[in-house]
Amino acid sequence: MIRFSLICEHEHEFEAWFRSNDDFDTQKKRGFVDCPTCGSHKIEKALMAPAVSTSRKQEKMALAMGEAQKQALAQLKALAEKVRENADYVGDKFAEEARKIHFGETDPRGIYGEATPEEAQSLIEDGVEFMPIPSFPDDRN
Repeated sequence: MIRFSLICEHEHEFEAWFRSNDDFDTQKKRGFVDCPTCGSHKIEKALMAPAVSTSRKQEKMALAMGEAQKQALAQLKALAEKVRENADYVGDKFAEEARKIHFGETDPRGIYGEATPEEAQSLIEDGVEFMPIPSFPDDRN
C-alpha cells in the first residue's frame, strides 16, 4: 500500500492509501476519490515531505511502545533489511534509475537509494511505482 498526500481544488489537504499509482488513477477517474472536507472530486497528489525525527523524539517513542509495537517495529526493520539485501543501492541516482527501469531503458531489477521530494513527485507524475523504505538509526544505507 502507498500513502498519498492529496489536495482538493479548495486546498483541503488529506491522506489516503492506495495499492499503487494506477489504483489511485483508476479510482480518481471513476469518481471514487473525494475530499472528506468539502466532497470535491477534483483531487491531485500533493508533495510529500519525509518525516524527520530527532533522537529526543525517538526516545519518547521508544518509551511509549508496548510489546506489540516493538514486535511490529522489529518486523518492519527486518522487511526493510530484506528489501535492501535483494536490491541494488543506487544512491542519489534513484529517480534516474527508476525511470530507466519503468520506461524499459534498462533491465528490470530491484533498486533503492535516495530521492528528493521533487524527484519523488516527478516519479509519481510519470507513473513510476515505488515505495519509501523506512530509515532507522542503525541503518547502514
